[in-house]
Amino acid sequence: MTASHSPGSTADDTPLSSNVNPCAPLSERDRQADHSRFVQRVRRRYSAELPCLPAGEPVLASMQVCLADLRGRGLLMPAALRVLRQLVMERLVVLDCEQGAPLAVITRAVTELAELALDEACKLACADLDELHGAPQFDTAQGTQRAQLWVIGMGKLGARELNVSSDIDLIYVYDQDGETAGNAQGRNRISNHEYFGKAVKHIYNTVGDTTEHGNVFRVDLALRPNGNSGPSAVSLGALEEYFLVQGREWERFAWLKSRVIAPLSCVKDRSASALRGTVLPFVFRRYLDYGVFDALRTLHRQIRDHASKRAAGNPGRSNDVKLSRGGIREIEFTVQLLQVVRGGQFPELRTRPTLDALQRLCKAGLMPQATATALAQAYEFLRRVEHRIQYLDDQQTHVMPTRDDDLAWLAATLGFADVCAFLHALDAHRELVAQEFDTLLGGPTHGGCSGKGCSNKNGANGRSAVDELQHVLGQLPEAFAAKVGQWREHPRVLALREDTRARLVRLVQRTGAWLDEGRVSEEAALRMADWIEPLLRRESYLALLQERPSVHERLLRLLGAAKWPARYLLKHPGVIDELASQQLLTDRFDAAQFEAELEARRAALRSTGEDDEEALLNLLRRAHHAEVFRTLARDVEKVLTVEQVADDLSALADSVLRTTARWCWARLKNRHRDEPSFAIIGYGKLGGKELGYGSDLDIVFVY
Repeated sequence: MTASHSPGSTADDTPLSSNVNPCAPLSERDRQADHSRFVQRVRRRYSAELPCLPAGEPVLASMQVCLADLRGRGLLMPAALRVLRQLVMERLVVLDCEQGAPLAVITRAVTELAELALDEACKLACADLDELHGAPQFDTAQGTQRAQLWVIGMGKLGARELNVSSDIDLIYVYDQDGETAGNAQGRNRISNHEYFGKAVKHIYNTVGDTTEHGNVFRVDLALRPNGNSGPSAVSLGALEEYFLVQGREWERFAWLKSRVIAPLSCVKDRSASALRGTVLPFVFRRYLDYGVFDALRTLHRQIRDHASKRAAGNPGRSNDVKLSRGGIREIEFTVQLLQVVRGGQFPELRTRPTLDALQRLCKAGLMPQATATALAQAYEFLRRVEHRIQYLDDQQTHVMPTRDDDLAWLAATLGFADVCAFLHALDAHRELVAQEFDTLLGGPTHGGCSGKGCSNKNGANGRSAVDELQHVLGQLPEAFAAKVGQWREHPRVLALREDTRARLVRLVQRTGAWLDEGRVSEEAALRMADWIEPLLRRESYLALLQERPSVHERLLRLLGAAKWPARYLLKHPGVIDELASQQLLTDRFDAAQFEAELEARRAALRSTGEDDEEALLNLLRRAHHAEVFRTLARDVEKVLTVEQVADDLSALADSVLRTTARWCWARLKNRHRDEPSFAIIGYGKLGGKELGYGSDLDIVFVY
């Protein structure tokens, strides 16, 4: 086959009949891998090489065996990697379509192929560039050390869920600036920045260039700092500065799944873990971060607009299982949004794979089990459909095919009796995904809010937020209007960004509308105004109330019931997010569950090296404050009796003391035994299980 008949072309393909009845029953023959034009091409072109790949699932070890065999046949590394890719993909079509292999088998194989290819490409680049310029170096107190380049996989590559015809989103970061050692004659010294810029081009030539064997992966560097206008490789220091000064909200979603892919030596010796300290604070903020909702709305709108433009001249493109309404991207956004919002305070939510994250969100009580299960099923279904679309011609597309025989093949390989049943299932999954996404991001069913104050648009008729506030005052009851009117000249309000002031106006509008409807009392509105005023610069709280009308309304009811909740909320404003919980007024304190959640969070912090004493103290404080507030809310709503309040507060104190003692003992440098012969004796109200909200603890330690 000549270069013009590469594995990516369609020349000499054998088209099958496209005249298929969509409701006709499908047979076993309809699911054969050789319906794929791509498989036909690979089997024609590489019939002699196909036996090189060991039987069974392609995994890293078998791919390394195959690569060595191909090199032994005289292929240079770049060509051998490309042929390996063709053989692996052919095998995956057979495993997936004929044998029903699980989704994880397919995504793992493609991910490990990318990791292998990038590791080999790094080794090749360093060998060639070291010969020309010497090793990149930097000085330390211990002497000169080699500077390292890290290849960071983003998106599905970072999450180990790469699809079969995906491009790979990469970012190149090196650890230290400096200068190379020079060649054997001590010449050709260049800066480390220049060296790693050349390495990026070398790696692309090995992996991304299209040759007679195709490419290994299409490579995209657009996610790097400053996008296509930025340098191809950045130092760790420059990346940290970029995050602090220029990092945008949407980039936090991109970096959520980031992972060092290569060189494998840096992954094994954990030297690449230095990147974690820069990335984690950027992605996950220490507070509940509802301000990212608008950023994700904007990003999603841009993706939808781009998809609409692509489909303008080709209506078939609108049926995109990834980017269209109810597609794969909306599941990913749903999961990532909840992770970014909560991941700062709940480290157990920090995971890259989508399916794992769904289960963690469910376990944390952020998503009902039925919803998590339905979204997981939709995700697996849509990803398997996406793979079959790409198997047809090895093209990076997510658009449903229009040929009847292709649709019949998709349906048969997914186990459906006919095409009609397949399309019905596809529509059902996408509709469920779209509804959940709209609910989360403020669609028609968002939070049950309608009317004033629920729009995400800025002031009407182009007015500024301050002018809009003046306009709203005439619609409010007298006392509430007088209180809010003071904000027009308030230094904290004037110091806010315009979009944050607009959020404040929308909250006032919504509160006024609820006052008109009699849903809340004016006393509650006044207490809310007193509560918000000192917190105006903490934009995340305004964002939370705007994004969650149910939280806003429950807050007003709580404030209207008593003064004590307002004082507690002013002291510990972070607990307001507890009002979003569906179980707030139905559950009671569960000591075993409370301690298990604390241990899970501690383990998550330990996995990233963040489990220092300050972090653990903050974890205990937040958990304790949240539980006290839950009990307070149940008390105010008359869900608990006075005796039950005392029981729950006392049980909470017991749990905190047990956990603290356990954690302290584990951190002692010189323990005289594994399990302490040690007791904490409670006196007074703690001993009698009669604690109140303001009680201190009278305790004695006995060993």
